[in-house]
Amino acid sequence: MKFKMPTAYTILVAIIIVVAILTWIVPAGEYELGEDDAPIPGTYQELPEEETTPQGPFDVMMAPIRGFYDAIDVALFVLVIGGFLGVVMKTGAIDAGIAKVVETFKGRENWMIIILMALFSIGGSTYGMAEETIAFYPLILPVFIAAGYDAVTAVSVILLGAGVGVLGSTVNPFATGIASGFADVALGKGILIRLIMLVAGLILAILYTTRYAKKVKDDPSKSLVADMGESNKEYFLGKKDEGEFPELTGKRLFILVLFALTFAIMIYGVLPLEDFGIEAIPTLWWWFPELTALFLVAAIIIGFIHAFGEDDFGEEEFIDSFVTGAKDLLGVALIVGVSRGITVVMNAGNITSTVLHAGETTLSEAGRIPFIILTYLFYIPLSFLIPSTSGLATVSMPIMAPLGDFANVARSLVITAYQSASGIVNLVTPTSAVVMGGLAIGRVPYGKWLKYVWKFLVLIFIMTILALILGLYI
Repeated sequence: MKFKMPTAYTILVAIIIVVAILTWIVPAGEYELGEDDAPIPGTYQELPEEETTPQGPFDVMMAPIRGFYDAIDVALFVLVIGGFLGVVMKTGAIDAGIAKVVETFKGRENWMIIILMALFSIGGSTYGMAEETIAFYPLILPVFIAAGYDAVTAVSVILLGAGVGVLGSTVNPFATGIASGFADVALGKGILIRLIMLVAGLILAILYTTRYAKKVKDDPSKSLVADMGESNKEYFLGKKDEGEFPELTGKRLFILVLFALTFAIMIYGVLPLEDFGIEAIPTLWWWFPELTALFLVAAIIIGFIHAFGEDDFGEEEFIDSFVTGAKDLLGVALIVGVSRGITVVMNAGNITSTVLHAGETTLSEAGRIPFIILTYLFYIPLSFLIPSTSGLATVSMPIMAPLGDFANVARSLVITAYQSASGIVNLVTPTSAVVMGGLAIGRVPYGKWLKYVWKFLVLIFIMTILALILGLYI
């Protein structure tokens, strides 16, 4: 029987069971807590045996349920974000906007590479644009192949563009947002270093893609899929998928403006302006309840605007598109609850502080730079094991973020290390539907993609480590 990697749910439940077993083995202990409920270094003490609470089968069964109760604000936020995106996608505004860019720059594909990669990266950084990119492969592939490029170039524009955006997530609610929630820091904390990483990663991706694209256009035999050149021309240029994309009307353009404005308001709501020395503008200190309300109201406003002049879009269609969008992210909300159950078991069994103490002891001799580099390296294999960014954040942040306190490293930088590692893995992991789906549509063999992208991964790896070290001093 061929081995198949289990789903994230199975992995998380298995971890809950293992952690429950560990509560019978690992000594229980606790820290004294400061005013912000953070553990105070040097105050760890083991609990007497009569105060220990090892977790049994019933506790394992209840862990995901209690996890949902603990993480209900995050799970609800995820569902409402899904509904918001469902409504926006229903209007066709995003599809029409990118299709308009492709149409405008047809014949100037070198500029199209730059603009499209910038747009995809903005989408990845702000709202975690990933699965949504699948729709654009049939539109972009024929354009690039007709212009003398190859399928690898088109796939690189989309996959690397959105991928570096997710890697350099500024306010991505599914990576940065969920991790910030479980690390107990403001979503806007650390946004400057993430913005630097986003810009640096995008520049590297554009230079890498344009260099390859020029080489292929000058000499098609240098294409990694040169053996498929003629068949790809016949396959893609015989399709007329461009017409399937909606027209960018004035209404859709206005919806795009509102879409961008919603994320701008979100950034203002979560940004700790006082940290930047801005005192004239009040800091709102919004958190998941306020952000959930923001996206709910924005969805309703966009739904009303789309309804004007549309005979087939009313109240029922709005609800359907909202619920469908929320349903698409139900799996993410479920993972948040299930993975939170791991923390529930650790806390109930009083071994969380013991794990932190082990980290404190290990890091007592290590400096800040070794800690942040090791954190990044730790998250790379963990991202393969738990490909869900939300699940990985929920599992690890309650442990890793306080470890940063002991090493005198900001929790926001620990989050940046996590999302960067997850981002680089999700450019190549074969367990990702985004990667494998995009390659399948582009008819690019997985081995050829690895051959194309491995040098870029090395560049991004080095850039990330340098940026994380820089983040220690910002």
